[in-house]
Amino acid sequence: MLGFAAGPFNAAYEQRIDFAALRRKRVERVREEMRRAGLDALLVWKDENVRYLTDLRAQQIAGKSSFLNGALLLGQGAPILFCSGGEVDRVRRMMSWIPHVHPIPIMEDPGLIDAFVRHQLAPLFRDHGLSRARLGMDAAPLAMVHAIARHLPEVELADGDVVMQRARWIKFPEEIAALEEATAIADAVIATAAAAVREGIRECEVAGEALRTLLALGGEYAHVMTPFVASGERMAPPNRFATDKLIRYGDVVFIDIGACWNGYYADVGRTVVCGRPSPEQRRIFTAVYEALQACIETMRPGRTNEEAARAVREAARRHGLEDHLLSLFIGHGIGIGANEPPYIGEPSPGAPVVEFQPGMVFAVEPLIWVEGVRGGGGVRLEEMILITEQGPHVMSRAPFDERLLG
Repeated sequence: MLGFAAGPFNAAYEQRIDFAALRRKRVERVREEMRRAGLDALLVWKDENVRYLTDLRAQQIAGKSSFLNGALLLGQGAPILFCSGGEVDRVRRMMSWIPHVHPIPIMEDPGLIDAFVRHQLAPLFRDHGLSRARLGMDAAPLAMVHAIARHLPEVELADGDVVMQRARWIKFPEEIAALEEATAIADAVIATAAAAVREGIRECEVAGEALRTLLALGGEYAHVMTPFVASGERMAPPNRFATDKLIRYGDVVFIDIGACWNGYYADVGRTVVCGRPSPEQRRIFTAVYEALQACIETMRPGRTNEEAARAVREAARRHGLEDHLLSLFIGHGIGIGANEPPYIGEPSPGAPVVEFQPGMVFAVEPLIWVEGVRGGGGVRLEEMILITEQGPHVMSRAPFDERLLG
């Protein structure tokens, strides 16, 4: 593992990412988790899980990502791909590692779902001797659950999403290399956006310049569908998408757009200031910066996500700002999923305590906001962190605005 982004192109002069080998590793790891869970087959619909098994990069329709494409993994053989008719010809021509691909409709209409199960899924199960299989599934409309019950009545359904989560938990070296490349692009996106910040420019214009860099450098998507550029009072409380608000002198400006490269996501965020900050803005920024560094310091094998969250709260408390932390998780796993377990500081009941392990990757993003501060009193800072045997490796390199550090 190099520990840096070597370059995104296919180069003859050095060994870079072997995606064919990575695909084989991912499929085998999922099969290991299937065996551990007692599954005979696994049917996935979430975009990140389909991509993990097949490397399908498909057209995305907003709000429909779990209804467009699917993949079926059996005990042996290549994954079987179900995808939009608009993708089938390209898959057959360009994805030689997928020998079996079947066109499907958008999985919403109950009649179409029933026909898919009856005419495509059920025959596949019968042909492979799986009429009494234990089938894991990650996400599906209730109509599909009912259709499976009708046409495969002896198939037992089980949780397949947890199987995929466990498989994706620890990253392979090739995945880490892909995440380094995605992070390099995300850093460049931050640089472009920060350079665009000036009096009289709109938040949406800053986001537009950043997205130009993202696509020009070969990024596939932003980390979020709603690029997050919020300025001034719109960061207290945070307005989590770019608007037509004009950036003014004295505004803090938060930028969180990230990048996806070859299916792997990076999530990097920075707060900058337009002009000169106030003492209160410096106080808030310094509290968040110290909380971020305290969190990163705990991210070592054997320590836990609970300890990392506690370090953030204690740092905020030293500045009298613990009660101003955003009521959201402080960090999240990241990889082929933009946000994925495990989480750090999830405030909802039921959040598990997880021990950090080498190969885990997180985006850590504490946010503190204080109302009534002229020019905005909301600050978030976000880093990409890889857990290694030696401790945390900070993958992101975007600089912090030194004008804001108290």
